[in-house]
Amino acid sequence: MSKLSGLVLSVGPDASGSINTGESILPDLSDLSERIKFVPREGQIWLDDQRAVILNLEVLITLRRELMEGLGPQKANEVLFRAGHAAGAREGMLAIKVRANKPHLDAFLVGPQLHALRGEVYVEPVILEGDVETGRYYSELLWRNSAEAETHVASFGGSNEPVCWMQIGYASGYTSTVMGRPIIFREVECVACGSSHCRIVGKPAEEWPTEPEHAFLSKVGSYSSSKDEKRSIIGRSSRFLGAWHLLTKVAPLRTTTLLLGETGVGKEIFAKAIHDASPRRKMSMLSVNCAAIPESLIDAELFGVEKGAFTGAGHARAGWFEAADKNTLFLDEIGTLNLNAQAKLLRVLQEGQFSRLGGTIMRNVDARIICATNVDLEREVKEGRFRADLLHRLNAFPIAIPPLRERRDDIPLLIDYFLSRFNERNGRHISGFTMKAVDALMAYEFPGNVRELENMIERAAILTPEDEPIDTLHLFNNQSGLHRTYLTPEVGGSLVRRAFPYLDEMPHEAISTTAGMSLMQVEQLAITEAMRVAGGNVSEAARKLGLTRAKLRHRLKLLT
Repeated sequence: MSKLSGLVLSVGPDASGSINTGESILPDLSDLSERIKFVPREGQIWLDDQRAVILNLEVLITLRRELMEGLGPQKANEVLFRAGHAAGAREGMLAIKVRANKPHLDAFLVGPQLHALRGEVYVEPVILEGDVETGRYYSELLWRNSAEAETHVASFGGSNEPVCWMQIGYASGYTSTVMGRPIIFREVECVACGSSHCRIVGKPAEEWPTEPEHAFLSKVGSYSSSKDEKRSIIGRSSRFLGAWHLLTKVAPLRTTTLLLGETGVGKEIFAKAIHDASPRRKMSMLSVNCAAIPESLIDAELFGVEKGAFTGAGHARAGWFEAADKNTLFLDEIGTLNLNAQAKLLRVLQEGQFSRLGGTIMRNVDARIICATNVDLEREVKEGRFRADLLHRLNAFPIAIPPLRERRDDIPLLIDYFLSRFNERNGRHISGFTMKAVDALMAYEFPGNVRELENMIERAAILTPEDEPIDTLHLFNNQSGLHRTYLTPEVGGSLVRRAFPYLDEMPHEAISTTAGMSLMQVEQLAITEAMRVAGGNVSEAARKLGLTRAKLRHRLKLLT
């Protein structure tokens, strides 16, 4: 789950009208501080399974000054907001993991307390109301001792506008992840503007009377590609947002675009997003899978055929390019085209002209071309299967869509979306995911990428009883072969590190031996090592593993 199922928040004025703020409602943060681990002999600091660094405030002062002077205030605002948003979304998942079984308010306040632990700002909730099930959310928070406001004042002396851009991005990303819907914050008071403290207000993006700055981040995802089907691009990871940024830049133009990525990453959905953001969006984009067309028919299918061009051509007919005039044509698996078709495609891209098979008349066409491939076209050029001049033409604007294993921070968002869509389509109510299921999904390599994840969630939802969460037994059944999927050293080591907040107690050889292990074997290793380090003390081992004593005893029984 990428939100706290059933979370309901309520903080505000009491019966006398006074506000309950400050330490009286803030939970003990030892469960967070215990997850901070210094490993100086390796030059690392860890917050749970996330690597962290400590920066001198002077570094932030210099960075802000350089951004403001080099990019201008508006662009600097956007860059810092994006950075904060990505960090907040990532730590929203940590909140769900650390305090999933704690009171709702305690769980939600992980983000504000992490702010305080890092020395960024002290957060006092004034009003905090939310309900995950209904999507309702409203909050007013006081920020005291804002490091970001201090860096701005140190650099520029003050401001006419609020300046805590990165912290606003963090609050928006964090709350959006926990609530499972886009929440946008605005800073309404700021120390840099002369106030005694900073004050922020957060609510769902659509509830702001005017569109908030950077609301584009809340829109990365749902868009209607047709009246009958809702397509979604979902993600907030840095790798994903980099690809999305390029998409937004090229979409309004007619520039030929090349989408690169493994099978299942969503190249066709990206193509539809480009089309839907273009001036041609009133028409339905045309899509052709070049790999599905027999080689002998490629010319006829793409460029049309004249009567008598070959045996059986009893009449002339148009091809896909003529049909795509004034429209967008998406050519998937472009690397499978033969050299003759590649030559004609190059002419279309360069001159907007082509001739039908068996014809001599050059026809003009105004088609926006988007191509996609999952093969290395440069290698295809070296081996003589792809034209170098066509590759150079396609490379005018390439967009590399990252595989799912390189954007793991998006997995919780995706699984929530796929499950919500399944429930809506089928009239079911699968309540979410167990943390064990989420951890397993975060560790899995996903060779089939987003498409494989979608299929896994649908299959698991079918197997899960009504009103219960999806667990690993629903995701990784014997038929799927996923239990037999083995881990890379990096992923296996990450799992063990998550199990051991105290890395200096974890033997290096234990971490290195995870290569070639299955998920179940890594779990067994973590439990065995925790018991060894704890000297057989179940309570101590459970603490190190982040489990309750009862859960660890249950798992120990399964191992015997």
